[in-house]
Amino acid sequence: MAAPVSHSLLDGLRSPADLRHLDIAGLEALAVELRDFLIQSVSTRGGHFAAGLGTVELTIALHHVFNTPHDRLVWDVGHQAYPHKVLTGRKDQLGSIKQKDGLAPFPNRAESEYDTFGTGHSSTSISAALGMAIGAAARGESRRVVAVIGDGAMSGGMAFEALNHAGTLPANLLVVLNDNEMSISEGVGALSQYFARLIAGRAYSTLREGGKRVLSHMPMLSRLARRSEEHFKGMVLPGTLFEEMGFNYIGPIDGHDVGTLVSVLKNISTLDGPQFLHVITKKGKGYAPAEADPIKWHGPGPFDPTSGTIFKEKASGPTYSQVFGDWLCDVAAQDERIVGITPAMREGSGLVEFSRRFPDRYFDVAIAEQHAVTFAAGLACEGIKPVVAIYSTFLQRGYDQLVHDVALQNLPVVFAIDRAGLVGSDGATHQGSYDISFLRCIPNMVIMTPSDENECRQLLYTATTLSQPSAVRYPRGTGPGTTVARAMTALPVGRGIVRREGQSGLSIFAFGTLLAAALEAGEHLDATVVDMRFVKPMDQALVLQLAARSEAIVTIEENAVAGGAGSAVCEVLDGAQILVPRLCIGIPDRFIEHGSREECLVAAGLDTQTVLARISRWWEPMRAGLNRRTPALTLP
Repeated sequence: MAAPVSHSLLDGLRSPADLRHLDIAGLEALAVELRDFLIQSVSTRGGHFAAGLGTVELTIALHHVFNTPHDRLVWDVGHQAYPHKVLTGRKDQLGSIKQKDGLAPFPNRAESEYDTFGTGHSSTSISAALGMAIGAAARGESRRVVAVIGDGAMSGGMAFEALNHAGTLPANLLVVLNDNEMSISEGVGALSQYFARLIAGRAYSTLREGGKRVLSHMPMLSRLARRSEEHFKGMVLPGTLFEEMGFNYIGPIDGHDVGTLVSVLKNISTLDGPQFLHVITKKGKGYAPAEADPIKWHGPGPFDPTSGTIFKEKASGPTYSQVFGDWLCDVAAQDERIVGITPAMREGSGLVEFSRRFPDRYFDVAIAEQHAVTFAAGLACEGIKPVVAIYSTFLQRGYDQLVHDVALQNLPVVFAIDRAGLVGSDGATHQGSYDISFLRCIPNMVIMTPSDENECRQLLYTATTLSQPSAVRYPRGTGPGTTVARAMTALPVGRGIVRREGQSGLSIFAFGTLLAAALEAGEHLDATVVDMRFVKPMDQALVLQLAARSEAIVTIEENAVAGGAGSAVCEVLDGAQILVPRLCIGIPDRFIEHGSREECLVAAGLDTQTVLARISRWWEPMRAGLNRRTPALTLP
């Protein structure tokens, strides 16, 4: 067992200004303390882990050299920013990260002046940092702006759009590529493989530096060597790529050598124009279990820091992601045209087993949601049946492609939308609050909202039988524990099912996994409860049939009320000129912040108790005022 690590230096820091008084030896000692503090702190509650361990020295060096927060430091994604939070006055709060009313899981402008740009999605840092640099110049302010981007985020096209723009401008911008060979899953794609080969081969770097020393006294030969080097670099180093985009490329350098980092960053801070620093780090650095398996340790729950044992909550049943993964393997075994696509979320989306069993039909396209959607469209053009496994919050990034490349051409692409609704601890950037609203307005789309695990499996299968684009949305975590049938049966498209017949005159239309709350309200209020299953096409016949004999209608969904499934029900009623009181319950018009999923449901008013109370307050006075049952009014 390792000896306890003192945190005396770390405890004495009030802000990054304090660490600027430390020498290199002091900074190295601080890195040891900071890494140990992260291990001990995250072990108690869980959180993003391996990425932050890999950026300890880099974070210290950046805050030591640059005058933050006057100089801007922009983190990409934010998984790697825990050390940054600790060094910027939030050490004592780190234990509250991702908890209700605690620190935000990612950099957040409302939380600290050192969090210069809110993050959560990838590949945004260079664009934001460039905007800050140009904005500072326009105001005549002298400041440096640094974007720290991981190699996984470099696979996103937005990063290269920003690089392409930045290289044409005289902005004092530094882009630091934190090259750790990983994103969340393994890094994929040609660029990632290029960097990996570079790390393995140090011969070129040694030859180049030795040659410079030898030729420094021979000007003519030195110039010839430089011209030859440019040709060689194009074949060996990524530097040429970034230099051709207008950046001064520096590196690669060891991202765990504080002295080298400080020296290089000080030199760069004196240079004008766009700079690109390539830093090699190891995800999970300093904690052996995380170094050995950085995917497993990307965002663990609580764990024993000594043994490396992650404490798992006892599962009540399979998660929806597991239901999806099992279904995809089963349907792929039956139909060789089925392929699975993910934008770098193999583990989270439940695709591990599929990737092993069907490696030739599994495609991880890296953090490139736009490409994932259009790639699927191209596959569908050739008679393949693509299933795109994607989180609701990330599908937003492929919206244009979904409209123009899939729906407009009416291509049978299946979108398996994980983390639909409120996801919990990852907070506002990851809540899946809007997919019903932004999908419902697109022609040709079929939108399905399963209410339990078995319905999820059957609706996923239903989607593969359609000749048009479709989406099946399901939440994070486990369901109500419904037995999942092994047989796969296509359900009637656009048909809901009455789950409870009531006598009170109140009808509740439930879309998705809030059916349980709707059924409980139905029991208390003797209401009719319908599992609608489909948002589009809507079961109009069932809606109109119940509306004709109801005094009031409630809709409930785990999606934004604005433009959601409740709005669709209202449109059906309005189209039929049926006037009946309606209450639409869903995610309110505000961002729901981080906490457990249950706490997020409470915050949105979607927990069972609040749903029942809200319906009761609305319905009971209305019911009391009814002297007799009357049919729904029809507008003249």
